Amino acid sequence: MPPMPEQNSLPFPDPPAGTPPPAAAPSSPAPDPPPAPTRSRKRPLWARLLGKVVDPWLTLSIEPEDPRQLTDARPVCYVLEDYGLSNALILDRACRDAGMPPPLVPLAGDPLGRKRAYVALSRRNASALIPEAGSTKTHSGSLARLMQAHRTRPELDVQLVPVSIFVGRAPDKASGWFSVLFSENWTIVGRFRRLLAILLNGRDTIVRFATPVSIRDSIAEDLPPERTVRKLSRVLRVHFHRIRESVIGPDLSTRRLLVDKVLASDPVRDAIATQAKRDNIKPDDAWKKAHGYAWEVAADYSAPVVRSLSFLLSQGWNRIFAGMLVHHLEKFKEAAPGHEVVYVPCHRSHMDYLVLSYLLYVRGIVPPHIAAGINLNLPVIGTILRKCGAFFMRRSFRGNPLYSAVFTEYVAQLVSGGYSLEYFIEGGRSRTGRLLQPKGGMISMTVRAFLRQPKKPVLFQPVYIGYEKLLEGNSYLDELIGRPKEKESIWALLWGIPKVLRQNYGQVVVNFGEAIPLNDVLAKHAPEWDGQPMGEEEKPAWLPQAVDALAQQIQVHINGAADVNPINLLALALLSTPKHAMGESDLISQIELSKTLLSELPYSDRVTVTPHTPERIIAHGEAINVLQRIQHPLGDVLDVVNEDTAVLMTYYRNNVLHLFTAPAWIACCFQSNRRMLRQRVLKLGRSLYPFLQAELFLPWSEDEFAERIDKTIDLFVREGLLEQASDEDGGILQRNAGQTDEVFRLRAIGHSLQQAFERYYIAISVLVKNGPGVLSAAELESLCQLAAQRLSLLYAPAAPEFFDKTLFRGFIQKLRQLKLVWPDENSKLVFDDRLDAWARDAKVILGRELRHTIERVSPEAVKPEVELPVAE
Repeated sequence: MPPMPEQNSLPFPDPPAGTPPPAAAPSSPAPDPPPAPTRSRKRPLWARLLGKVVDPWLTLSIEPEDPRQLTDARPVCYVLEDYGLSNALILDRACRDAGMPPPLVPLAGDPLGRKRAYVALSRRNASALIPEAGSTKTHSGSLARLMQAHRTRPELDVQLVPVSIFVGRAPDKASGWFSVLFSENWTIVGRFRRLLAILLNGRDTIVRFATPVSIRDSIAEDLPPERTVRKLSRVLRVHFHRIRESVIGPDLSTRRLLVDKVLASDPVRDAIATQAKRDNIKPDDAWKKAHGYAWEVAADYSAPVVRSLSFLLSQGWNRIFAGMLVHHLEKFKEAAPGHEVVYVPCHRSHMDYLVLSYLLYVRGIVPPHIAAGINLNLPVIGTILRKCGAFFMRRSFRGNPLYSAVFTEYVAQLVSGGYSLEYFIEGGRSRTGRLLQPKGGMISMTVRAFLRQPKKPVLFQPVYIGYEKLLEGNSYLDELIGRPKEKESIWALLWGIPKVLRQNYGQVVVNFGEAIPLNDVLAKHAPEWDGQPMGEEEKPAWLPQAVDALAQQIQVHINGAADVNPINLLALALLSTPKHAMGESDLISQIELSKTLLSELPYSDRVTVTPHTPERIIAHGEAINVLQRIQHPLGDVLDVVNEDTAVLMTYYRNNVLHLFTAPAWIACCFQSNRRMLRQRVLKLGRSLYPFLQAELFLPWSEDEFAERIDKTIDLFVREGLLEQASDEDGGILQRNAGQTDEVFRLRAIGHSLQQAFERYYIAISVLVKNGPGVLSAAELESLCQLAAQRLSLLYAPAAPEFFDKTLFRGFIQKLRQLKLVWPDENSKLVFDDRLDAWARDAKVILGRELRHTIERVSPEAVKPEVELPVAE
């Protein structure tokens, strides 16, 4: 099993009996934390007495789990955002639980002069229950005394540890809806409201320790004492503001206020005037139209509704899923503070909206505003989604400049207001399991909004969401076999709930990919931008290229955070056989080979793999009804439950197809060839890689891919799948003869990529058969789709995406980028001898019979009849 990064299991209340807990990912042992400095005095009596009263009402979530790792042996002084007795007691409890130095015991020599070891930056509206001496001092008075003590005592070296406290963030099934009224927000409240908050929400308290700040470093800047205090206070305030914003979100304005800002903006006012002139209507009528658009788009975020929905989801998840695994969330939390976060997950299911928002909410992060299709604005459901932060967009803005201006300005207001966003750059749910080619519309709006007001850096966070079984599986199946997509309706949703609750949909995995700072993208693609705000009408020439590059990078990073679950591994193995069945021992061997490839040749450090054994994986497939066991005296056979399930299994195979590109390429080379030169395998891999990279969003350069092929060949030789001849034979590779187990395993690995090469050869064959200057790109796409459909009927059943027109379109676009084909003055594709050479290389991969079948079914364009002149 490959080492997996940190893994956090999202607990659900009352897990089903017998459900095993998810296995923790192995990780290297952490170094022992430094010993916490001890202080001689005990906590004051009032703190011990009040602590006994408050402790039963508190359940703390401490971040990080071991804050001692942040500090060293120097004395520790804590910094709170504001004064308050409750904050002092919560901090004291957290330090005791985490083994940190006590905050209510003074440092040696009491440099603060307050008989404690913490300071705060501001004071609550109401005075504390226990008055403090020197209450007339400013909020930075204690900090100023501590810094002055460092100037007079050279041996003193205290580290300031900022601590953020949030009461009432995470939902709990014991909480009532009323509790949200007293959950954490941006208002500094008094004693009574804070007391109610602890009584109602104290069991959902987050205490977040941050990296220490060195006082010695601040003093070393040699600024005047008062200026040093102000500067350090300002740095700490910014830190607390960023943490609070990442946990509870920006200070939310009302929907009406945001709509008013949109309508008052210059771009929308200009669009209203243009609309009135174009339609010959009164400006007031055009304004009302814009107002209707804005009201249709805008979210109406409501904390009570979010809390209520999280309460309901906490109860319902266990009825639907067996659990949720989360990876790399801590890396995201480290990068997010101080950034405008844009979540860009893959889009596999309507559940994506709920899964990610729920996960963020229960982990103490504000849910984002989500761009949702207008088709989800259903009665009741649309209102709930809007209250949870969804804003709705039409599928097309074409022909409606006023709507386009309103929507674009709304997104700009969200970006400038510090709201986190979420949208799906694929445009819609993937019906094949692959990542779709990205659409740059929302990315372009986000980038242009940032360029207008570059106040806060933007961070794009790719997210991979993986399912073992899709709720929409049946509807996807209908669409994959050619039936039209059914329109969403409230009745269909209500009718489907009982059926959903009766099935087992396995686990959900959420992996956070490597984040992408927008500033890094702009530095690479727009080095001439000086960081100054740009006007709304400015459209720099580099913007489309930067948007396209960012969209591609997002897809690459999503694939780089893939999760390989049991169903993915079963699909890879079983779909490689004609009847989608394997003997149990063969299936176990194939799963072990797949896991070995993932372990010894890791795709990226964020890819995660199920830790279960092949036997456990098979049992799991049977449990969720995708696999059936057929008993036989010579050994059990494992088979896909039925043909419909087999079609859906292609979806789960395609989720992880990109992880096996190099092994599958090598295996394909030996499907129809027993012997090949090693250098020939590498050379052909280089020539085909640009097409595979464009289709599967692969992260390597051609040289890196060739290096990966080379390492994979060595692994195949060690596993006995290939044999390496001596150097005297020129580095010849060969597979075993006949139908050995090794040949069977090699063929199974190659099957996942075989149909991609068949598609490529279909496109080349249709082009060559028709000749240069005959077909346009659109005509070539249509003929390729027809040829693929016919080949699937005549030769062998194929996966539904085999005749997907968008995949042919991507291949043709890549041919044009590589200048292997190009349009003439009539937009017809022309080519030269290089395309014939490329086609000859493709013949190495495909068997003779298959090549002849493809060439035979490749259609010619229908040529118009030419009327001959009639002699008079």
